[in-house]
Amino acid sequence: MRSLLAAVIVSFAVHAACQTISPAEAKEHTERQIVKVEHEISASGVPFHATWNSLAAYRTPDWFRDAKFGIFLHWGVYSVPAFGNEWYSRNMYVPGSSAYRHHVATYGPQSKFGYKDFIPMFKAEHFNANAWVDLFVKAGARYVVPVGEHCDGFAMYDSDITPWNAARMGPHRDVVGELAKATRARGLRFGVSSHTAEHWWWYGRGRSFPSDVRDETPETALLYDPAAPMNLPRPDGTTIDTKEPDPSHLEEWLAPNAAFTDNWLALSTEIVDKYQPDFMYFDWWIGQPAMKSALQKFAAYYYDRSAEHHRQPVLTYKEESMPANAATLDIERGKLDTLRLMPWQTDTSVSIHSWGYAEHDQYRTAKSLIAQLVDTVSKNGNLLLNVGPKADGTIPQEVQSALLQMGEWLRINGEAIYGSRPFAVFGEGPTKAPKDSTQKDKDIQSYTAQDIRYTTSRSGVVLYATALGWPSGGNLVLHTLYAGNPYLTDPICSVRLLGSLREIPFAVRPDGLHLTLPQTPPPGLPRDIAWSFAIRTHCHE
Repeated sequence: MRSLLAAVIVSFAVHAACQTISPAEAKEHTERQIVKVEHEISASGVPFHATWNSLAAYRTPDWFRDAKFGIFLHWGVYSVPAFGNEWYSRNMYVPGSSAYRHHVATYGPQSKFGYKDFIPMFKAEHFNANAWVDLFVKAGARYVVPVGEHCDGFAMYDSDITPWNAARMGPHRDVVGELAKATRARGLRFGVSSHTAEHWWWYGRGRSFPSDVRDETPETALLYDPAAPMNLPRPDGTTIDTKEPDPSHLEEWLAPNAAFTDNWLALSTEIVDKYQPDFMYFDWWIGQPAMKSALQKFAAYYYDRSAEHHRQPVLTYKEESMPANAATLDIERGKLDTLRLMPWQTDTSVSIHSWGYAEHDQYRTAKSLIAQLVDTVSKNGNLLLNVGPKADGTIPQEVQSALLQMGEWLRINGEAIYGSRPFAVFGEGPTKAPKDSTQKDKDIQSYTAQDIRYTTSRSGVVLYATALGWPSGGNLVLHTLYAGNPYLTDPICSVRLLGSLREIPFAVRPDGLHLTLPQTPPPGLPRDIAWSFAIRTHCHE
């Protein structure tokens, strides 16, 4: 167990850092930001106003539809304990949980060593934004999205509203700002995610026993508050908060008050003002009904500010948080079982059990991730793939290896991915998405050589078929492209395996397009992953 003296020293350092923004100053900055937002979205002549009808004029930009593949970054104070998952900051205050028991055994009681005391331990001494982005470029990513603020309330950017941020304590670096500069210098699009809506109830269990949440100071209240209950009060006015309400029915959760939604709006629009993100990601709790007005105001402000600076913004939402025509749908660790006519995105992680770095986690293979990318793109979606760096700023070797293998595959097969558009039929084969595929943790599947996914070039001149395995026997049949099919208006005139200059012998028959392949993939191509074929019907073009 760490000494109580060390915890006292840590707490003193945190307290001293907090003096840079007092509670009164934080409130003043919040109020000033809200006045600014209200003024700008109510001005005449702006393209968007804070109503669903007005926001319906939004269109997902082509840069996003062309990019297909982005990198998500969950990095924060929770990478210091690196236990369980990125919910450690909440779970350490849940009596009886594994994180609670681990915390007491390792660091001492929460009244002596709370979450705030990890902050000076978060030094990020090896963090190099340029090296990170170089890796992401090699992986083939086209946009980068760090977490601006997770549910723990610690901002990874230089905030004027909360003193609890990485520029003022911990690493003493504007992590989001450094990543924005490095990302844009390499020609990639830059985004930020916010998980602040969940902060309303995040530390609530910490009020149920002796802890630094229950015994907060005016300064630490800026980190831990509101620490509200999740559940609605009972008839006698009390609340039992030992069980999480239904996450798909946020009306069953205790609604946030106006002070909280104002603070959420101020923090979210501060990110827009400071970093001009091309992309903004919100977690699922923005769907709580009491968040509606603030969410509409944010969307209008973000879209209007982007238009003013000639940017083409992407704003994602989950489940039914927003109308489908007002922003871009995101599905967390899930997938669709068919093609969606409107663009969408799935986000998943190289790590299987945690979004942030956690010791003893497991990691997905490049083959699994490429298959998910191919499947997602065929259904008109993008893949936002998460990386969880360690507290010192290094990226786990397992993650680096998977990313570099993805990049090797994309360098050869990217023609079938980047800038593509969905075909009339997304694919074929024996492997089906589960019926509840949009639910969390339904995105990992194994595929066969008979599982084919289709895309087309933006011009529609080239059809791409990606086989998620190499067929035994050297014969691959694309049943969708049978003789007389209604999807192709002209006869097929050539088939080429991407990465090879040799054309593939083919025959169009009543049961499909038959391709005659070598017994094994040609040398020099990534093995045992997936293979893309370019199919042309206009060979003179």
